[in-house]
Amino acid sequence: MEGRVPTELLIARSATGIEALRQMDAVGHKMLIVVNADGGFHSILTVGDLQRAIIASYDIAQSIDGLLDPKSKEYAYVWESEEDIRQRMLAIRAEFMPVLDEAGALQRLYLWEDFFPSTSHVAEREPLDLPVVIMAGGRGERMKPLTNVIPKPLIPIGEKTILETILDQFAAIGCHRFYISENYKAGLLQYYLSELELPYSITHVVEDKPMGTIGSVSLMAESIDTPFFVSNCDILVDQDYRDVYDYHVSNSNDITVVTSMQAQRIPYGVIESGPDGLLERVIEKPENIYMINTGVYLLNAEMIDLIPRDTFFHITDLIAEVIAKGGRVGCFPVSERSWRDIGTWAEYLRVLG
Repeated sequence: MEGRVPTELLIARSATGIEALRQMDAVGHKMLIVVNADGGFHSILTVGDLQRAIIASYDIAQSIDGLLDPKSKEYAYVWESEEDIRQRMLAIRAEFMPVLDEAGALQRLYLWEDFFPSTSHVAEREPLDLPVVIMAGGRGERMKPLTNVIPKPLIPIGEKTILETILDQFAAIGCHRFYISENYKAGLLQYYLSELELPYSITHVVEDKPMGTIGSVSLMAESIDTPFFVSNCDILVDQDYRDVYDYHVSNSNDITVVTSMQAQRIPYGVIESGPDGLLERVIEKPENIYMINTGVYLLNAEMIDLIPRDTFFHITDLIAEVIAKGGRVGCFPVSERSWRDIGTWAEYLRVLG
């Protein structure tokens, strides 16, 4: 097994969900091989397992052991042919496939690129063609003085702008109808996009005045009649949005908010005391997990009717109204490093490396 299975893909059953998510972020894979205390193979853990656990209110500060399914078929045996393994990986879109011997010991690992060197395991899924609204009208106050010259959506990341990167990510899953809500430096943004040969449709929706984080969607009421995505123009989320759609539909949500799990460690011992003021315990440097709004949403078309026309209106206002009316607002979690807020200098420079 030595040299065949990267040790960074192995995780102990005793590890916590938080540790598993961080390891996935670090190695750039959304699957890990779970091993027993003796190093023997136990099962596979996927980011989907963790996401479903979080949605079900599982405490990911606890061991992953309670999430594991040793009967999972995301592995193969040494007597199976490479073609059979290839077909199974294709069927379940597995990033990799562990291979076990007769005793259940891990012998080797097939990576997706071993069989499909020119395609992504994500690209093999059925395409999802939903409208996408990009909120690109802000002034980019946190990115001044750069945004005094260019609008925030045109800030470059490598050879492309942030906006192009977001558009390409949605296009990769099948989305081809984009609505860009614009206000600040709208003319410059439109000119830039007109010079590109893009393989999808773009409709420019210009706000005559700032309308908040969702208000301009009211101007698209006659154009959108299916569920649709909404994304801020300064964030990147490493997530196949088809999973978000599946979760949205299966739970009959009116709105689904894509959230990011962010850890905050308190660098001190925290005191817990009773009602009599006596110390009960000291928690040394505790770490708390919070769900952060990433700025990506999936909304049913009917939600547009709840957005007042030609009015300043935030997405938080819409969410509050939906909840007040008894609607369903779900949260779809992604890992800490799967979300990048490019709208700040610190994070922008970190992405640039």
